Amino acid sequence: MTDEQRQPRPAAQYGPTAATVAKNVKRLRDRRGLSIYGLSELLRAAGRPITPAAVGKIERQQRQVTVDDLAALAVILGVSPSALLVPLTSSSKDEVEVTGGGSVTAADAWAWAQGRRPLVLDADDEQTQQLEHQLYGLPQWLREPSYLIMRGERTADQLAKARQKYEFLASIGGASLDRLKQLDPEVFEET
Repeated sequence: MTDEQRQPRPAAQYGPTAATVAKNVKRLRDRRGLSIYGLSELLRAAGRPITPAAVGKIERQQRQVTVDDLAALAVILGVSPSALLVPLTSSSKDEVEVTGGGSVTAADAWAWAQGRRPLVLDADDEQTQQLEHQLYGLPQWLREPSYLIMRGERTADQLAKARQKYEFLASIGGASLDRLKQLDPEVFEET
């Protein structure tokens, strides 16, 4: 065994989202009037056994939450997974930390966690980023084409680019071209 192999592994790194999950599990457990033992029992009954000691460690950030744990906790606590992942703030303008995304407003974090938009948008390419977010992140039946439409005055070049994007999206089954024509008729007007 080499010296490198003998070195102890560093403790798990807990980022801002892990801290948020820990706080939200405790907050929701308390609001539901559940003890650590009660939550543990409900998780066991649901087929995802987590001991009371482990629930306590989750709340103290001494145990990582797997994606299966997160899903089971959300189901048992009666919330969506995003309600565990994003901090509960008093204002949409409050800054929150998201692992991998840095500091963003609570409104941006919630919109992202609910699948409505990318976490961070580049002002120069916002429409394309919205389109790709919907195309790659949502099933066709859940996509909202109206979310992709730029509002306000548009140049002929912007209209042409929008039409290209809409036609591409329709060609790969990402949205109905008829629906896009209803939502943004200006793009499809003949000049």
